Amino acid sequence: MRRTALLVSATLLTGLLPFAVAGPASGADDPAPVPVDNFEGEIPFANPPAEGIFTWGSDTDDPPTLEFAARDDAPQGEKVLSGTYDISGYGGFTHDFAFDKPAHDWSARQGIRFWWDGRNNGKKVNFELKDGGANGEASELWTTSFTDDWTGWKQLEIPFTAFTYRTDYQPVGGIDQVLGLTEMWGYALTLPVGGADQFAMDGVELYGKADQALRANVVTDAAVYPVKEGRSAAVKITVATTGSAPIEEPVTVAYETAGGTGESGKDYTPVKGELTFPAGTASGASRTVTVPTLRDRAGENAETVPLKLTVTGAKGPAENPQVVIDAHGLPYLDPKLPVKKRVADLLSRMSLAEKAGQMTQAERGALTTPGDIAAYDLGSLLSGGGSTPTPNTPEAWAKMIDGFQLRAQATRFQIPLIYGVDAVHGHNNLVGATIMPHNIGIGATRDPQVAYEAGKVTAAEVRATGIPWDFAPCLCVTRDERWGRTYESFGEDPALVESMETVIQGLQGAPSGKDLKRNDKVLATAKHFVGDGGTEYGSSTTGTYTVDQGITKVTRQELEAVHLAPYQDAVDRGVGTVMPSYSSLDILGDSEGPVKMHADAAMINGVLKDRMGFDGFVISDWQAIDQIPGDYASDVRTSVNAGLDMIMVPYAYKDFHKTLSDEVTAGRISGKRIDDAVSRILTQKFKLGLFEKPYADTSGASAIGSAKHRAVAREAAAESQVLLKNAGGVLPLKKSQKVYVAGSNADDIGNQAGGWTITWQGSSGKITDGTTVLEGMRKAGSAVTYSKDASAPMDSHDVGVVVVGETPYAEGVGDVGNGNDLAFSAADRAAVDKVCGAMKCAVLIVSGRPQLVGDQLGDIDALVASWLPGTEGDGVADVLYGKRAFTGQLPLTWPKSEAQLPINVGDSSYDPQFPYGWGLTTLTSVPGGGTSALKALAVAAAVAEKAGSETAGRAIVTKARLLVQQKMGQTITAASAKPFADADHLLLTGRYGQAVAKLTAAYRAV
Repeated sequence: MRRTALLVSATLLTGLLPFAVAGPASGADDPAPVPVDNFEGEIPFANPPAEGIFTWGSDTDDPPTLEFAARDDAPQGEKVLSGTYDISGYGGFTHDFAFDKPAHDWSARQGIRFWWDGRNNGKKVNFELKDGGANGEASELWTTSFTDDWTGWKQLEIPFTAFTYRTDYQPVGGIDQVLGLTEMWGYALTLPVGGADQFAMDGVELYGKADQALRANVVTDAAVYPVKEGRSAAVKITVATTGSAPIEEPVTVAYETAGGTGESGKDYTPVKGELTFPAGTASGASRTVTVPTLRDRAGENAETVPLKLTVTGAKGPAENPQVVIDAHGLPYLDPKLPVKKRVADLLSRMSLAEKAGQMTQAERGALTTPGDIAAYDLGSLLSGGGSTPTPNTPEAWAKMIDGFQLRAQATRFQIPLIYGVDAVHGHNNLVGATIMPHNIGIGATRDPQVAYEAGKVTAAEVRATGIPWDFAPCLCVTRDERWGRTYESFGEDPALVESMETVIQGLQGAPSGKDLKRNDKVLATAKHFVGDGGTEYGSSTTGTYTVDQGITKVTRQELEAVHLAPYQDAVDRGVGTVMPSYSSLDILGDSEGPVKMHADAAMINGVLKDRMGFDGFVISDWQAIDQIPGDYASDVRTSVNAGLDMIMVPYAYKDFHKTLSDEVTAGRISGKRIDDAVSRILTQKFKLGLFEKPYADTSGASAIGSAKHRAVAREAAAESQVLLKNAGGVLPLKKSQKVYVAGSNADDIGNQAGGWTITWQGSSGKITDGTTVLEGMRKAGSAVTYSKDASAPMDSHDVGVVVVGETPYAEGVGDVGNGNDLAFSAADRAAVDKVCGAMKCAVLIVSGRPQLVGDQLGDIDALVASWLPGTEGDGVADVLYGKRAFTGQLPLTWPKSEAQLPINVGDSSYDPQFPYGWGLTTLTSVPGGGTSALKALAVAAAVAEKAGSETAGRAIVTKARLLVQQKMGQTITAASAKPFADADHLLLTGRYGQAVAKLTAAYRAV
C-alpha cells in the first residue's frame, strides 16, 4: 500500500488564507519590537535539529540558495538574507531555534513582521510558524501567505490571528491544533514554483502587544454531545489563557439553543442565558450549561441541537458545540437482529449523499476540519505511514480515534467510522509496539503457527488503540528481488504464501467473523489483488520506480497458479477486505494489453467476487484511482463499476464525494452498484460491533509491547534465521568465546526493523523500543567487543560476527535501480574483509531480500540470512548462541548475481547461490545412510501422504532435506539445486513422496 510521508508541494496550499499586505500599523503605545532575525551573520546556516537556517525541497534542484548579503538599501543593519530559486515541486527555507534550549514565548505580542524586497511577480509566498512540540521539526505548523505584487522593500505585519492550522501536512501529525505561542520553535517560508527568481528579506521581529481576545480562549470539552432521548446533555464551557495566567478583563459567554434538526419544545427544552467569568478568574475555570431533551415513544433518527455561543472578551470556540439526541427505536440499532436485516434496514433509510460518504476514506491528517466527518458522512479514516498523534502513545491514539468517532455521532444514523492502519509487522506506526519480523522472515520460519501468533499479537495491540481494521496481510508472491516490496511477501512460492495465511485467523479469529467484536481482533485485508509480486523490471511508470506499480505479464495459467492461488484461501478464511494493486495486469494472449488493477472489472467483479465468492468489501489503495487513464469522473466511474466499494482518497475526499454522487445521478453508476458497495461496508461494521461500541476499548493497552508479546516476536525472529553456510561448525557460538562484533546493522533497531516502522519508509537509529542484535548477543554471551567499522583492535578474539545489510525503505523507493542495488555497501564489505581476514567469522545479513555475497563467500565461515527481524534482537542471539537451533529455510531463491534475476523455484534454468528451501540446522544430528536412508524415507513419505498426515509428512521430508543438504555442502550446482528447490514446493503442497524423490535426485546429482 503506498503511503507518502504526507509532504506535498506548495501548489496544494491554495486553501490557505492570505493576509493583507500593508505597512506598519503598530500603535504609538506599543512596546519595542523583539528581534527574531536581523541577518547580520549571527544565525548560522545549518541542518536540523541544530539551531540555524536551512533549505529544503522536493528534489536536489528545488532547495533555494541562501546568503547573508551586504546591501546599501538594507532596511535594518548592513546585511539581508537573500537567495535565488527555481522550484518545480516545492522548496523553501526554515529557521529553527535551538532544540536544546527552551522554546521562545511570543504570547505577549500581537504578531510577527519582516521586510520583503518585492519583485512584483504576482506570486504567492507561504509563511508558517512552528508551535509547540519537542523541537522545530516536531512542532505544529500554522500558516498564512502573501502575494508579491509590489516593487522594493516593504514591511509586512502579520497578526498571529491571521495564521491557520495547516491541514495538508503536519510533521508529527498535529498536536493540539491551538496556536499557543508560548513554545515557538521558529518559522519557515515556502517559495513560489514555476520559474527562476530571487528574493531578499530582513528584520524579522515581533511587534505589538497581545490583547486579551488573543490570549484568552473559550473552549468546550467536546464539539459533539450525544445523549439518549429524555436525558440532559451537560456542555462544559471553559476559559483558558496562553501561559495559564488569570484573565485580566471579564469574559462573557451568551448561549442559546438554535437551529439543528431537533424541534424545540418537542425534542428538547430550549435554553438561553449568559455566563460571566470575572476579571481575575483562573485559567481553566469552567461553567456548565445543561440542555434537557424530551422523550417520546417513536423510533427516530439522531437529531441535532446546536448551542450557539457568543463570546465577549476572549476568542470563541472554532465551532459551536451541538447536542445530538441519539437515534433510537429503529431496526438497524437492534443487535439481536441478524446482520443482514440490520444492513437492509439501514440501507433503505440512507440518502445518496450518505451512501457516497460510506464509500469515502480520507487520511485523518488531511481533514480540513473534524466537522467534515459529519458534513460528508465519511465512512472511514486512515493513518498513512507515519501519520500519528502527538505524543505517539497508545493513549493518544485511542483519544484521537475516539474524537473522530464522536464526530460520526452527529450524523443522521450515527454510522460509526471504520479506522484503518498499515500494521504490516505489528502495530508498526506506534512507538513501543511489538514489531514482528517482516513477512519475508515469517515465510522463512515455514511455521504456520508463528504466522498465526504474529497476527494475534498484532491484532491485540492494534485494537487496544481503538483501531478495528488492518491493511494486512500482503499475499503477494514476489518473483523478483529487485522489487522494493519483496519483504512484504512471505515468499516466491504461492504454496508458501498460502501456508502462512494462518495470519488471517490470528488477526480476525474465526472465518465466520463471529470473533470480530472481540477487543483483540481486527478486520484483515488481503492485498494487493492481484499480481503485484510479478511486476516486470523496468515496467513501472511511477516516478523513478523500476518495478513497483509496473506491469505483470503472465499467461492465464501462470496467473491462476502463482498469483491468484493465495486469494481463494484468503476468501475461504473469511478475510474481511481486499485491496487491489497499483500494478497493471497484462494477460498474454487476450489482446487487451495492460489493465490497471483498480479498473479491472473482470478480475474484481468476475473472479474475486463472483467466482471466489468474496463477500467482504474492496478498498482501493492510496490515491490509486488517480492512475486510471481518463479524467477524475472517469476514474471514479471506472473504479466503482469495476467493483471497488470504498475508495482511499486521502486528500480528495470532498471531490470524490461530489463526483461519485454526480456519476450516480447521471446514471453512469447504478444505484444497485452503490447499494452493493455500501451493504458490504456496513456488514463489516456490524460484525465488528462498532454500532454498539464505537469507542476504543483500551483494556488491552497494558499488553502493548509487553514481555508476553515480545516473547512471540522473539520466537518468530529466532525461527526466521536461515543458516546458509556453517563451515567448521562456527555456529553456534560458545559463551566461553571472546566475540568481535562489527557491521552497520549490529546495533541499529531501525535497520533491523526495516521500512514501515514508525514512519512509511522507516529510518535508521533508535526509533522505537527493542533489542538490537548486539544487545541480544551481550545478554546471551560473555565477552563481546563491538566496533561498527571494525577499526578496534582484533587481537585475542576467538570469532567475529559481522552484521551487515540494508537500510530501511518501502515500496518503489526501495526498487533496485531507484538508488538501490543488491550489493553490500563499501563500509559493510570492508568490515567483512577486515574481520573475516583476521579470524573465523559469521556474517549476518539483515535485509528485506537476498544480497549478493559474490567473491566474499569463500572468506566467510558462517553465513546467516537474518531478514528484518523486528525489535527482538534477542531472538537472533538465541540461535547464534545455541539457545535454539537454526531451523529457517529460504523463502526466496538466493541468486549468484543480479544478471540471474528474476530467478524462482520451478524455473527451467536454475543455478542459484542457494536454492529455495535451503537452510542448515544446528543442535540436531543430521541423518545418515545415503540412498538407502532416502529409500526408506520415500516409503514413509508415501504412507504419510496417503494418510493425509501433515505432521509426519513434514518431519519425513525434513529428514531427507537435511541429509541431502549435508552432502551438497557448498558445492551447489544447477543439477542439484533445481530438484532440491522443487522438493520444498512439493512438501508445501502435501506431495511428500514426490518431495523425497526430488531430494533423492538432488543427492544423486551432487
